[in-house]
Amino acid sequence: MRKINRRSRGRSYDTELQRCRPEAAPVEFGDYHPLKPIMVTDTKTRRGARKGSTSSSSSSSSSAPADPLSSMLDGTDPLSMFASEAPTMSHSASTGDLGRKRREKEEEAVGQDFEPWSSKRGEILARFTTTEKLSINLFMGSDKGKAPSPGSAVSEKVRTRLEELDDLEEGSQRELLNLSQQDYANRIEELNQSLKEAWASDQKVKALKIVIQCSKLLSDTSVIQFYPSKFVLITDILDTFGRLVYDRIWTMCSDPRPLPESFTVDDVNDTAKETCLNWFFKIASIRELLPRLYVEAAILKCNRFLNKSGIQETLPRLTAMIRGIGDPLVAAYTRAYLCRVGMEVAPQLKDSLNRNFFDLLGTFRQISGESVQNQLVLQRVEVPEYLTLYSPAINWILQCIAYRAPEPLLTEMMERCKKLGNNSALLLNSVMRAFRPEFVAARATDFIGMIKDCDEAGFPKHLLFGSLGRSLACADPPESERLTILNEAWKVVTKVRSPQDYINCAEIWVEFTCRHFTKREVNTVLADIIKHMTPDRAFEDAYPQLQSVIRKILTYFHDFSVLFAMERFLPFLDMFQKDSVRVEVCRSIMEVFIKHQVEPTRDPVILNAMLHICKTMHDSVNALTLEDEKRSLALLIIGFIRMVSFGRDFEQQLSFCVEARATFCNLEPVLVQLIHTVNQLAMETSRVMRGSHSRKTAAFVRACAAYSFITIPSLSSIFSRLSLYLLSGQVALANQCLSQADAFLKAAVSILPEVPRSISVEGKLRSSESFLLDFINNFLATLLVVPDHPEHGVLYLVRGLLNMVQDYTWEDNSDAKVRVYISALPLLAAMSQETYLYSIPKVDSNETLYGGDPKFLSEINKLCETLIGQILDHLKTLGRDEQSTRRQGALAFSLFGVLLAHGDLRNNKLSQLAVNLWNLSHKHGYCETRVSVRTLEYMKHQALQPDMSHLTDTVQRLALQSRT
Repeated sequence: MRKINRRSRGRSYDTELQRCRPEAAPVEFGDYHPLKPIMVTDTKTRRGARKGSTSSSSSSSSSAPADPLSSMLDGTDPLSMFASEAPTMSHSASTGDLGRKRREKEEEAVGQDFEPWSSKRGEILARFTTTEKLSINLFMGSDKGKAPSPGSAVSEKVRTRLEELDDLEEGSQRELLNLSQQDYANRIEELNQSLKEAWASDQKVKALKIVIQCSKLLSDTSVIQFYPSKFVLITDILDTFGRLVYDRIWTMCSDPRPLPESFTVDDVNDTAKETCLNWFFKIASIRELLPRLYVEAAILKCNRFLNKSGIQETLPRLTAMIRGIGDPLVAAYTRAYLCRVGMEVAPQLKDSLNRNFFDLLGTFRQISGESVQNQLVLQRVEVPEYLTLYSPAINWILQCIAYRAPEPLLTEMMERCKKLGNNSALLLNSVMRAFRPEFVAARATDFIGMIKDCDEAGFPKHLLFGSLGRSLACADPPESERLTILNEAWKVVTKVRSPQDYINCAEIWVEFTCRHFTKREVNTVLADIIKHMTPDRAFEDAYPQLQSVIRKILTYFHDFSVLFAMERFLPFLDMFQKDSVRVEVCRSIMEVFIKHQVEPTRDPVILNAMLHICKTMHDSVNALTLEDEKRSLALLIIGFIRMVSFGRDFEQQLSFCVEARATFCNLEPVLVQLIHTVNQLAMETSRVMRGSHSRKTAAFVRACAAYSFITIPSLSSIFSRLSLYLLSGQVALANQCLSQADAFLKAAVSILPEVPRSISVEGKLRSSESFLLDFINNFLATLLVVPDHPEHGVLYLVRGLLNMVQDYTWEDNSDAKVRVYISALPLLAAMSQETYLYSIPKVDSNETLYGGDPKFLSEINKLCETLIGQILDHLKTLGRDEQSTRRQGALAFSLFGVLLAHGDLRNNKLSQLAVNLWNLSHKHGYCETRVSVRTLEYMKHQALQPDMSHLTDTVQRLALQSRT
């Protein structure tokens, strides 16, 4: 290895800083400014324009870029442009789109504030279930539904259709027995698909047969608990049929031009009218009342094609026909379907809705009749359970009536409930659920009086109070009545014996209590819930309701000092004994705490409770826990740690961190945060003491350093350990803890060999070289201010680091080691200066310890020469391989830059080495010409300085070369 006499040039950092500062230049307000908007001005041709001008009447600067947002101002819409360029749609496609848009517009006629039937469908199917076996009776006629020959007369076609309907009524019967609930739903769905397929294949009579068969199933109450769900499934088929018929007639009216949205009977052609009338005649020929009612209601909307007042005349007739249905449950759901169709096609016709409701009230006396009672005995169904079967139907009818209804009508409904007697509870429940919450809340005391008068045997009072509580959760009753309402309601709720019924009702009233009362009342409610749900571990079957209670409390109580001051809150949390549920509850509490706790806290009540909650989340972590789950839990705990502050009581803060370290030892991100917190605590202590520690504070910051030194080795991530060792060493140095800083930096150097060659980043393996180089560069920058240990010799940390780099197993064909050597040269150059570039207050760096001692400078120069020799040997090795010439050029240029910035080029050998490196970097033409030109310009500029004139000769020896 050739020996290079390397000597760093002396530098005055203050003088260099002054040179680098840009000269201040005055800027007039009229000058161009890059942050000013570009103004594009149009110049119109004027009468006074000079003669012979050929400029256009409007021009703008070509350099001004077009603003993509400005096109919005001229009214051009890119979507509209695409639409205008699109080819004309086919007639069938346009008709389909018009039909879809028409349906959407008609659905919106009711208003967004009206809850649609589709939102209730899933709830009914989930609520009304059965384990009994079900059956489907299908009346299958003979195959006479084939299309007649083209030559048959119209009268023959009509006679054939009528025969088919007769055959439907008198055909063979097929009964599907022993179906489970899921099998039944699947069979009904198959019938729905068969209906669509028959319609698509132009077998209209077959489609009608399917609808009639399904409608007849609604007269079967043999499994009465399932009837509401059966109603939902079968009315889906009726809705499909009604939509198909209406769309077919609409399509017939849309030829040759589409029918307008608000069409009249005069706009409908004769063919469409005849087809529509034919459908009504077919339905009128159905012998049985129930299918005839349902199918005609399904196509009620088609009356628009026949008569202006057709719907208005048909609704009262169908309402009256329902009176002929003997079973009160079947009649109630038939009325619900008629009201549903009526709201879709004519929501303004309220008289029909009211008539249906009053007729429904008249059928209530049948419930206590012999026929219904015998049926309940036969099916072993209790009266309260039977009455709940009416709820979906009555709720829907009342919802339709109450929609935008005047106050007098709603008051009349209440009076009807009072006069109904024993069965008023069922109706009262529906009234409270269907009427506007504001209406119910304003009359809450009246409703409580009506609930008291109801018969407990007919309909449980706790269900009534539950419905009342739902309304009061959405609207506020008069303030003077709130306490009375709560007391009256809780008297009934607390007497409910069934834990499930109790918690279903109590959960509703918790929101009312939290919304209008203080922690005292909420604490009383929680105590009562614990009392009811603890016996026989009833809480294990009510976790969803108990979670809902917690969510409602957290919604209204954001002051956690108040929340945890409730005696029963933590015992309430103890009821969540299922691990997954308990962690979920703790997570929800932490999320609210982090969101709403604005100021840091030191409240011992909050800290103890939150530590308990965080420990619960931490203890749920095991070997099977996913990394995302661990990360999520760690972030919540970190959020809590950041909100803990004991002010100037730093020792208490450190004690908290010690306790937290023992509590959260399994979550590495939390330990990392604790180390950062302790380091921040040490720096805050230094700030308070203004850098001059007393004996007490000096001992405290050493304790902080000891905390970090003990905690860091427990981390599994090698890069976390490296960065924290370095950071903690810097903090220790800033607090004049020299021995502790020394220990941190030595520990960092000692674990460098443990760094793996590849690491996982976002699930992908990546080389660790870039991370390691970043760390080493940061480490080298810190070593400038670290004084040498008196027992370990000159530059022992620098030598230790370079030895570790030398022994580290780098990747094949890697230049990382040489890049570290190149990065170390500026550090050594900075160490040889009389005054260092930066220093730490009250810490004597090597500039003070050695004071420019020649032996110290000699050691630095020897180390520089060794590093340069290692670099040059590596460059020679790269030169033997033609494929490594690019890497050789890059490294040579990097070393040239270091020598230029930090070396004393007045030394002839060093100057010659710089020239050789320049030529080597440009030898194969891989060096960027732009960078080279700027480097030469910099050198020429520097040569103008009195102490840098020797660069002039060096610049003349440097030549630009390009690849040929």
